[in-house]
Amino acid sequence: MTFYDDIYPFYPLQRTSFIFSGGLLTVILVFLVLAASLLLILPGIRGKSRLFWMCRIIISLFIGAVIVALNFTCDWAEARMTTNATYKSFSNAVVDADIGLHVGLYGINVTLKGNPVVQFNETIDYNEMFSWHESMEEEYGEALERGLPNPILYIAEKFTLSSPCGLIFQYRYSGRYASATLWTAFCCWLVANILFTMPVILYAGYMMIATAAFIFFSMASFSTIMNAPQCVFCIGTDSFEINYSHSFWLALATGLLCAVIGTLVALLDFLMPEKMKEAFSVGVDSYEDEDVYYGEGYLNTVFIDGVTVLPLTSKVTAEHT
Repeated sequence: MTFYDDIYPFYPLQRTSFIFSGGLLTVILVFLVLAASLLLILPGIRGKSRLFWMCRIIISLFIGAVIVALNFTCDWAEARMTTNATYKSFSNAVVDADIGLHVGLYGINVTLKGNPVVQFNETIDYNEMFSWHESMEEEYGEALERGLPNPILYIAEKFTLSSPCGLIFQYRYSGRYASATLWTAFCCWLVANILFTMPVILYAGYMMIATAAFIFFSMASFSTIMNAPQCVFCIGTDSFEINYSHSFWLALATGLLCAVIGTLVALLDFLMPEKMKEAFSVGVDSYEDEDVYYGEGYLNTVFIDGVTVLPLTSKVTAEHT
């Protein structure tokens, strides 16, 4: 029994896929505002230093934005397939659809999109999020009550505590430790940027290497999901396997970038420390002040000697008398 437009009673309308994650959008907007604010100082920088400062600001903010955004993305690992599957329970309707499983650090994202999108007078375009922070059993129960399509319920059931696969334990702890090491990498990135403004460029390079190390640690932590018992996802007549996706490779590229920057900074600071301080505009003002001070003292040495000698001679003559 259905109402108008073939919608089943007592079920809410299906949720369509969102265009962009709210948390990820917030991170991008914050770093774009920071970039725009810092780039406003470029007209006040003269010569070739302007290009160096622009590259420095863009690269540094890119690294920071990627580290924070990786905590909110849902494509560290993913799997896709196109198959014919039963659409909903207690129904013989079979749909041709693209099914996707996207794994993040905080949960999974299951997508279902029909080929074509409109079938059985319905728009088949779902994007459902299941988080580790909440009880997976409760979220799965809510999905059952809402009457989500069978493929989404089947994949979500694999990550419940009652599932014999036991995927939730490995995935939840791997994501938790990966997120913790990423936030540590972000703290190292902040310290490195502070040290770049001080005459301790060598230690700034070391902190960039530490940033790269913690990014690699997060990747190693997430990679432990591959050690979980292999659970076959069979929908219809097809099956799929989970592989690394965009966020994982982006983390690798960012870690390599941080390692290269840190190594170059440490090496160049060892070979040419004065030029490195000049390039990063640290320690220049103090040298100029010292030159002015010593120059002024040198010009007045004769006058100072004459002044200091006269009182001493007069004091000696007074004692003899």
